[in-house]
Amino acid sequence: MIAIIDYGVGNLFSLKSSLKQLGLEAVVTADADTIRKADRLILPGVGAFADAMAKLEATGLVPVIRAEAEKKPLLGICLGMQLLFEKSYEYGEHQGLGLIPGVMADLKEDIPANLKVPHMGWNSLHLTEKGKKHPLFKYSKEGDYVYFVHSFYGKDCDESLLATSEYGIPVTASAANENVMGCQFHPEKSGEVGLRILKAFSEI
Repeated sequence: MIAIIDYGVGNLFSLKSSLKQLGLEAVVTADADTIRKADRLILPGVGAFADAMAKLEATGLVPVIRAEAEKKPLLGICLGMQLLFEKSYEYGEHQGLGLIPGVMADLKEDIPANLKVPHMGWNSLHLTEKGKKHPLFKYSKEGDYVYFVHSFYGKDCDESLLATSEYGIPVTASAANENVMGCQFHPEKSGEVGLRILKAFSEI
């Protein structure tokens, strides 16, 4: 069973319906015991980093997530991936969960001035050597298109990098550290390509 962690941020039900489409059992929950009993965890999220981190801390689930991530696969999606990093510089400096080395940096400071922020829409994946071997991308291929909506991106995370997407610069699309994985894009909004990634996650 996959537990989709509910801390009041984001539309969790499109994600649940994507998992259901794959025939996977999934539950949207904020219950610590349910999270402990799950085989895999997904941390979704949309919005601002500091607000999301505060809401997550208010649930009391942060120690549970950290403990369970040592035992089972955890996938962060969009803002959920950003929360897995050490810190974010969105509207100040804010601490994350620290499960993936690196920081979240402002895209608009690093990309060419003619490109719009947020980075929104379909873009292709470029798998790193680590990404090509990682089980999350076992059903994926170089150049697969996925759907992005974000203004901050993972930086200083070369050791963990699984995939990038070109947006003036190589932008972190996916990163992983041991049991913990993140997708900056939305697999649940990325059609068949996204479903294949969710399927691969369910088999890790």
